[in-house]
Amino acid sequence: MVRVWDPVVRVFHWSLAASFAVAWASSENWEGVHEAAGYVAGGLVLLRILWGFVGPRYARFAQFVRRPGTVLDYLGAMGNGSERRYVGHNPAGGAMVVVLLVAMAAAAVGGWLLTTDAFWGSPVMQHGHSLLAHGVLALVVLHLGGVTLASLRHHENLVGAMVVGVKRPAEPGDVA
Repeated sequence: MVRVWDPVVRVFHWSLAASFAVAWASSENWEGVHEAAGYVAGGLVLLRILWGFVGPRYARFAQFVRRPGTVLDYLGAMGNGSERRYVGHNPAGGAMVVVLLVAMAAAAVGGWLLTTDAFWGSPVMQHGHSLLAHGVLALVVLHLGGVTLASLRHHENLVGAMVVGVKRPAEPGDVA
């Protein structure tokens, strides 16, 4: 086995999932809990951005952020079942990381703006924040679908790998 996901990435991943779930569940009835969960999510996103530049190999953006053409080629290969296995994030997974970070950051900033004098009670900002939160939820569903598909196609438990941090090493044809 090879260590892929370091403790910071794993704790970040599950903490962000939990903070989003708490924010979502508390959005209608528990404003204080909702705000706290949003601040936690925003702080986690900032931590992950920093870690994307200074963390170990598989945590770095330079390792998994690919050009749009590479992502589209990978998605096309997925469509016909010929995508290669990646030890780290595959091109679609890397793109999803970036999109989720941006969307989560936008939702957190939008929520924070709603607490300021300039945007307190603004229906436009409230609607925008709600749209962003629903967008993040849709991205999470796509993310879970991609993880499930990749796990099945490549015969590995990606959820388990995000818990323990290890995956099987690159085999012939895989991308290390």
